[in-house]
Amino acid sequence: MHGHATSGVVRAHADSRASIGLDAPLGRLAREERERLLLRPGATLAEGAGHRARPEEPDVERTCFERDRDRIVHSPAFRRLAGKTQVVVYPTDHQRTRLTHALEVAQVATSIARGVGVNVALADAIALGHDCGHGPGGHASEEAFDAFIPEGYDHGPWGADVVLTPLNLCAETLDGIRSHSWSRPAPLTVEGEIASWADRIAYCAHDLEDAVHAGIVTLDEVPETVSEVAGATRREQLATFVRAVITTVAETGEIGMDPATASALAELRRFNYERIYTRPESVAQSNAVIEVLRQLVEFYVAHPERLPGFAGETDDALARLAVAYVGGMTDRFAFDTAEELLGWDPARLPRGIGRGA
Repeated sequence: MHGHATSGVVRAHADSRASIGLDAPLGRLAREERERLLLRPGATLAEGAGHRARPEEPDVERTCFERDRDRIVHSPAFRRLAGKTQVVVYPTDHQRTRLTHALEVAQVATSIARGVGVNVALADAIALGHDCGHGPGGHASEEAFDAFIPEGYDHGPWGADVVLTPLNLCAETLDGIRSHSWSRPAPLTVEGEIASWADRIAYCAHDLEDAVHAGIVTLDEVPETVSEVAGATRREQLATFVRAVITTVAETGEIGMDPATASALAELRRFNYERIYTRPESVAQSNAVIEVLRQLVEFYVAHPERLPGFAGETDDALARLAVAYVGGMTDRFAFDTAEELLGWDPARLPRGIGRGA
């Protein structure tokens, strides 16, 4: 099909009727002017090419943060999130991967950003990129890689300062990614703080839903201190928590949540840790992941000629290169590589819910 030509325009459908009144394309300058007119005081404005480590010419069409968002979506690191664990290794068709988690965090972050009148493109970029520093096998990868990184392995800084460095993202985007975890110093922008809340809101609600579908817990087991405030289902919880942040910003000007709703979110997170993340099967899965990943890094340190990108590095630099390579693997590629290079018995590898023994 070559489309349908009428009056000098090729349309996708023979019966197309869609039209719009537009005098000129809404390029970067027009979008930046809209931000100056519409965003609330305290929002982060996009200006020119953005604050980048390597200076660039501004894009004709996109603001700097829209450009960052597009670069993240098209990056190999983002695509590989589709093959990385969120909660369980080898998820079923219905369970989250690290990629679907990133998309859901972006949905929550942009909902809040729109509701409070700040920069949606920046909140979106931070949310989509926030987990690009995660290794295979979920959070266990951080413990696995800690042994090789003197300052410790933290997926936020690693994502911002190692994995996404080739993209030359804006300083504001990288700051939000680097500091999205609550254990880190606060992000420097309002949008970064919103992404921090969005991450916690999303994973608490979505991980519970996955656990219910997997038969790990039931909705009846959700604590009353959670269900009475925010409901027991993902839909109710997301609506409650998102609305609570927006309302709190409107009433106080601060990025946060009222004490009652924040307490319900904290209790939901505690319940998830107790019943999902630290149950014996999850701990066994994590221990297997740690052992596999550590042995893979040790193999590449001992055999650097097998390491893609090796250029004679020694000591810490070699270990970092090995961690970067293994950390970029998907779950399946890491475990297949362990079988191939290390002779791992498949029976010792992590097993997802429903995967054959």
